Amino acid sequence: MSESMVLPRRHWQFNPRLLIFSASLLPLLLALGVWQVQRAAEKEALLQQWQRQAVTLSWQELAGPGLGNEQENGLESGQPVTLTGHYDERSWLLDNRTRDGVAGYEVLTLFQPDQGPALVVNRGWLRAPASRDVLPVFPSPGGEVTIRGRLADYPEPPVLAQSDGAQGWPRRVQALHQADAAAEASTVVSKVLRLRGSDEPGAFRVDWQPDYMGPQTHYGYAVQWFSLALVLVVLTIVASYRKTGANNDNDNG
Repeated sequence: MSESMVLPRRHWQFNPRLLIFSASLLPLLLALGVWQVQRAAEKEALLQQWQRQAVTLSWQELAGPGLGNEQENGLESGQPVTLTGHYDERSWLLDNRTRDGVAGYEVLTLFQPDQGPALVVNRGWLRAPASRDVLPVFPSPGGEVTIRGRLADYPEPPVLAQSDGAQGWPRRVQALHQADAAAEASTVVSKVLRLRGSDEPGAFRVDWQPDYMGPQTHYGYAVQWFSLALVLVVLTIVASYRKTGANNDNDNG
């Protein structure tokens, strides 16, 4: 067999810059993966806590006396809640909410459970009338109803105008602060309830973006980070080998 037909071989060739880059990036990727696993474990523990509370605690025990009282338990955004009670006649129309390019409002109504403090329920999106001077007319269920949803923060974006100054109901607002709700119901909790779906009593168009990241999402992110770390190791090893042989030993002329 002639020398020209010798198959090329690979050998390890030390590349300081490549190894420094990989050694710097690999711990970061692994740390991000571990962090996502830890976050998933925290969310699983939180879900278990919520499930225990749903079985063992009433709304009155879970929420405490309401806003401004230090005994209010740790209500958290994303926490699932089921309540039985009745809608109040007082509603706020959260302005400048659009769906599919159509102007409208999100309807927020006081809800009084059978036991425990009141809370504000975000009932979803409602189309605005053609005239800005006209507020929409919408029904509210009468009597006792059972509603389900997840807790969320009050819609308190930084705005210049808080309302249009109307005194009747419903009231058009640019934002709703806890103090506004507390002025109407002295025992109101520090979270808003977003209804679970459009089939809930009193709901309009409910199409919230997910506001709670579950454990499976974190595990998915962890798999991505660990996969990137594995790819980095493999590419570093492959790039550190060079072919040598009769057809490649021409560096010296």
